[in-house]
Amino acid sequence: MNILFVYSVFMLRKTEKPIVHFGNIQPGISYISSCLKQKGHATELIVLNSARPEIALKNLQKTTLAFKPGLIAFSSVFSEYDFLKNLAQSIKKQDPEIFLLIGGPHVSLNPDGVLDSFDALCIGEGETPTVELVEQLESRKQPEEIRNLWLKCKGQIQKNETRPFLEDLDSLPFPDRSMWAKWISETPMQKLAIVMGRGCPFECTYCCNHALKKITAGKYVRLRSIENIIDEIIVCKETFPDLNEIYLEIETITIDLDWTQKLCEKLADLEQEKHLGIAYGVNYRITPASNALKLFPLFKKANFKYVNIGLESGSKRVRKEILHRSYDNKDVYETVRMARVNGLEVVFYNLIGVPGETRAEFMETVKVNRKCRPDRTWTSIFYPYPGTRLHSVCIEEELIKKDVSGAMERRMSVLDMPFFTKRQIERAYIWFDYLVYKGNIPFFVLLVKCLRKWGNLKYFALIMRLRIPL
Repeated sequence: MNILFVYSVFMLRKTEKPIVHFGNIQPGISYISSCLKQKGHATELIVLNSARPEIALKNLQKTTLAFKPGLIAFSSVFSEYDFLKNLAQSIKKQDPEIFLLIGGPHVSLNPDGVLDSFDALCIGEGETPTVELVEQLESRKQPEEIRNLWLKCKGQIQKNETRPFLEDLDSLPFPDRSMWAKWISETPMQKLAIVMGRGCPFECTYCCNHALKKITAGKYVRLRSIENIIDEIIVCKETFPDLNEIYLEIETITIDLDWTQKLCEKLADLEQEKHLGIAYGVNYRITPASNALKLFPLFKKANFKYVNIGLESGSKRVRKEILHRSYDNKDVYETVRMARVNGLEVVFYNLIGVPGETRAEFMETVKVNRKCRPDRTWTSIFYPYPGTRLHSVCIEEELIKKDVSGAMERRMSVLDMPFFTKRQIERAYIWFDYLVYKGNIPFFVLLVKCLRKWGNLKYFALIMRLRIPL
């Protein structure tokens, strides 16, 4: 059977290659595609720009007519769901025989009403249920009794049980990267990401992991074997000879310290043996019992280039009471110091305007960033995702309207609080880089960054005011 995967991104600029590099691909559908190909099925991917819905629909219709899929599989986060729902409704009118499946974290946590527009939805991991669905469709059967799937069946919605989380991640084939090649702008292929595990042990209130771990039974936090990861690195280097950077994707590298130490040793041995010339990056979660003193020298030997650190807020109160992230600023400073000692670049993730935050507490975030002077920052405006604890808090405290658009996701403030107003939050977002790096980066460079953020924010404000559909 032919299976078409639909992945969407929101981009203001026009481009036929909207994915920057292989580090930005969606791993979930890549794994599902590999599993389907392993069974002899043909898969294809289309990447659509949700900022241009009319063009996206025409491109999808054109691809559907040419590829003739029996199944179209959509992957959705909250901000893309309405766009994908509208696409599905249009495709169904064009060809009612095409079976439409949707998965992703948003529908896993908010399944009610989804089957008004789709034939099936997947709750949780999708590799095995998608293969079983395709097998039933191929045999001309009415799909039914497939665990993890809600199905339209004989005029009813069949809500099947979920299967336990897949424990043996090594049993999966390596993700299908070939399906993404024509959508990636970077040439030659120099960067990619390798997923090292699934699940997160932490309970951050702005994240959906605490909810996803409850959708079924089994172990939620799982790691691949080091041998399996090393094998994938070798295959990737053979496939992309120019590859020189890999992001080792995991919620935090400190989940299992013995495993982390052995991984670093194997990466060092691999470089010594094969001279691959690959540098690595990874996510590092700061905890009160920070292990930077022990781990960062191992990172250096293994040729790690950078660590991503989720600071989120410089205020201990905001981190502990609102975000459920417990560590002191001294832990942050010591971690950054050890990173510098071992030649690692530091990337900070900051979150502005969370419910209950004050402008003074935002300035604490600026203070910590100025003291640490990270090599790069990724700064977002808080957005209340349905299914998260902070979304519930926002509803209970009437901080958001019910018709908040997903187009505002991390681009505009949806909260207007007495001690940190909407206008103050958005100005803080625009001028953040200037406040952090003034005196250390040329003024003109900072001004360009701030003006770019200002322009994007004004664009989205106009979209919201005129209610232009995205």
